[in-house]
Amino acid sequence: MSAEGSNASGRRRGRRPHRVLLSADRREGRPRQFRAGFWAVAFAFLIVMAFGTLPSPLYGLYRTRDHLSAFMVTVIYAIFAVGTIGALLSVRFIATRAGRRAAMLGAVGMMIVAAGLLPAWKALPGVLVGRLITGVSVGLAAGTAITYLIELRAREDPSPSALIRARNIGTAVSVGGLGIGPLVAGSLAEWASYPLTLPYLVFLGLGALALIGVAAAPETRAPAAPPSSESRASGRSRPVRVLVPGATATLAAFAATGLFAGLSGLFLTVVLDRPSHALAGATLFLVFTSGVVSQLATNRLPASRVFVLGTISMLTGLALLVTAVRLSSPSLALFLLSGALIGAGAGAVFKGTTGLVLEAAPPESRVALTSDLLIALYVGLSIPVIGAGFALDRGASPPNTVLGFAIFVGSGVAGAGAFLGRALSTTRRPA
Repeated sequence: MSAEGSNASGRRRGRRPHRVLLSADRREGRPRQFRAGFWAVAFAFLIVMAFGTLPSPLYGLYRTRDHLSAFMVTVIYAIFAVGTIGALLSVRFIATRAGRRAAMLGAVGMMIVAAGLLPAWKALPGVLVGRLITGVSVGLAAGTAITYLIELRAREDPSPSALIRARNIGTAVSVGGLGIGPLVAGSLAEWASYPLTLPYLVFLGLGALALIGVAAAPETRAPAAPPSSESRASGRSRPVRVLVPGATATLAAFAATGLFAGLSGLFLTVVLDRPSHALAGATLFLVFTSGVVSQLATNRLPASRVFVLGTISMLTGLALLVTAVRLSSPSLALFLLSGALIGAGAGAVFKGTTGLVLEAAPPESRVALTSDLLIALYVGLSIPVIGAGFALDRGASPPNTVLGFAIFVGSGVAGAGAFLGRALSTTRRPA
């Protein structure tokens, strides 16, 4: 065989390292190990994401203990975005060099550090540092876990249906976990002693279990061939044109859920006269669980339709939220219904946006684009709510603050959707 023919044959063989690894794994009889690893990583992902929003129903207690303003409460809630975004920007390099398991071990380890620090350092600086570390933990997990889950399932069962289920489980955990933490913390704060200590100790124990599970999970990393210069040149400009409006829509949608996560306890106490930690936690559980339900209920719909339905749900929920807090007798039922619709809308907008952006992207760009969309999600979840806290501190009434926020979010989602549709129509035109 000629050297040229040998090189061509080598290139053909080099294109399928993943299949070779899958065959080797099956020959070694390791499907049970990968199955156990899948559920261990899913559990760890759930615990880390739940811990990210754990303090949300406790902010009223922090306000009393540390004499905090509404603005500082939103800063405490939002500061973890700094750690989250920094981790999301670096996690692709960490996972490439150290592996998926090492990145997840780092995520769980940082969560354990934060869970020990927050109840031990009983002062505002301790809360700020603990939230920053929490952000790093969440960013490492969010940027690693879904890919890790898909790869673990692929080693056990490489069928397309199995991989779709793995992706759906990862997506559901990423959003649903954000609601479980507040539910646990709110319930413990309402009916148990030591409300600013016990929730963290519970998650300290859960984190230790998660760390053991991830440490026992197999690694899945395989050397990846660098993308060719041709694929980089052809795949760069089109995804960017779609990414910008997609990220804007994601940011705006999760700004509304961030308003609930940062200030729902305050609204329940001041506007609705319901100062219950358990109710505050249950409200956030409702918001984020609705996002999971909307994602699972739209599995068979195209991404464009999911995005449209999510936008409609968001706009309806925002209108009901404004109505709920501006009535002469504010309505708890409307407040909760608006939260469910906003949560469902945010989940569907994110799912639809992710599908539309990834469909327009070449395979080698999809991991980076997913990370970019996650950054937009956490910026939306954490940063805009600071503006609402600042407005409240400057004397704006809660109903007027909600009205302004609803106009900002609704305009952002609807406007970004229009630009996203235009960008998609441009990218689908034949060159």
